[in-house]
Amino acid sequence: MNISASLVKELRERTGSGMMECKKALVETKGDIEAAVELMRKAGLAKADKKAGRVAAEGIIALAISADGHTGVLVEVNSETDFVSRGDDFTGFAAKVAQRALEGKPASLDELVKLSIEKSGGDTIEQTRQQLVAKIGENISVRRFTTLGSSDATVGSYLHGTRIGVLVEMKGGNVEVAKDVAMHIAASRPVCVRPDDVPAETVEKEREIYTAQAAESGKPAEIVKKMVEGRVSKYLKEVSLLGQPFVKDPDTTVEQLLKKNNAQVTRFARFEVGEGIEKKVDNFAEEVMAQVRGS
Repeated sequence: MNISASLVKELRERTGSGMMECKKALVETKGDIEAAVELMRKAGLAKADKKAGRVAAEGIIALAISADGHTGVLVEVNSETDFVSRGDDFTGFAAKVAQRALEGKPASLDELVKLSIEKSGGDTIEQTRQQLVAKIGENISVRRFTTLGSSDATVGSYLHGTRIGVLVEMKGGNVEVAKDVAMHIAASRPVCVRPDDVPAETVEKEREIYTAQAAESGKPAEIVKKMVEGRVSKYLKEVSLLGQPFVKDPDTTVEQLLKKNNAQVTRFARFEVGEGIEKKVDNFAEEVMAQVRGS
């Protein structure tokens, strides 16, 4: 059967697949473009399943903020290589996922990927992800998301490139202060808002380490105890947001900055691409060849 170039072109535009794949699908469906689209989607799902076990530790952090500034969403979407994560298809997908998470208010990741990729309906986020895997040739995953905000909160946000994203939920203050605090969190990596929020088991582990170190000084037990408590107190200030020196003015703590602006941070979230994922290390030449082979 003779398949016209215009028909192949139309199928390529609709599916994003290669010319030969499109022509093969059209031949198999006897020129029926709708049937060809369905056939290629089914084939794409099979390709996606084959790639599902491969490590995806690159990617981007995307965010979406509501028009009233009261709610924000952070999403991490992963790919296997940094090259793919910079592509328009990938970044566009991540941006849509963040926006749909904001609009759909899902309670879990499972609920999120079942939402349609467009507010008007159509394919789900999961179906779109699988199609993107088939088109790009890499495993892609929507790894995690978080939503902060409330009707009486101000949400500040900051993206450092596409690899670090921060949301800050604040009572009082203003958007500028919230953004400054978000930038601070991106740079200083606090683990919680205030010292009391540090998990007790974490504090105890630090105390054990400091006790062992101080014991080697040979000083009396009472002095050792004071040394340990002093180090624990210093540690709690270093890892809690309120106790840290503000990055834009190290002579001022974040707590002092907030008090000056009649603001209070209630929660924050900091996402960094790939944190906690064990990444397979490949050299660049192998990475390029893997892309060429589409494996």
